[in-house]
Amino acid sequence: MSREIKLMLNGNQIFVAIEDNWTLLYLLREKLGLTGVKEGCGQGECGACTVIVDGLAVNSCIYFAVEVDGKDVLTIEGLAAADGTLHPLQKSFVENGGIQCGFCTPGMILSAKALLDENPQATEADIKQALAGNLCRCTGYVQIVESVEAVVDKSSEDINVVVRETGESG
Repeated sequence: MSREIKLMLNGNQIFVAIEDNWTLLYLLREKLGLTGVKEGCGQGECGACTVIVDGLAVNSCIYFAVEVDGKDVLTIEGLAAADGTLHPLQKSFVENGGIQCGFCTPGMILSAKALLDENPQATEADIKQALAGNLCRCTGYVQIVESVEAVVDKSSEDINVVVRETGESG
């Protein structure tokens, strides 16, 4: 059965006709042309299809498109600024070697973003747990975890500067 749904996709409200049996992955990739979301296993095991729905990282290959009606969806295409400036996580993955072939990278970055949005001071253990559902065959995970840690460290530095400035002026 066909129906129309409304959602916020990468900051833009859209209306789209879908079939009840479509997965979110199918809608995003095949119908809307957002190829940053990848199909790896098709069973929710590899994380290559990870997107963020209402702040939570989800496997779009096992998430029905009808479930995003009225929700906010973020894909890797919506993460960079409108002028093309990379998000700090994207930049960190490039600078710290967290990208090899790039197949798993969008899912890794979006899983990390969901974590850091919820817990900006995530520990290494938090990062590893958040990325546990994302498989990578190229990097061995060390560079990926380091890429996320670099963003955590950077945000900690920013917080410390604000605290010092507030402490000195008070």
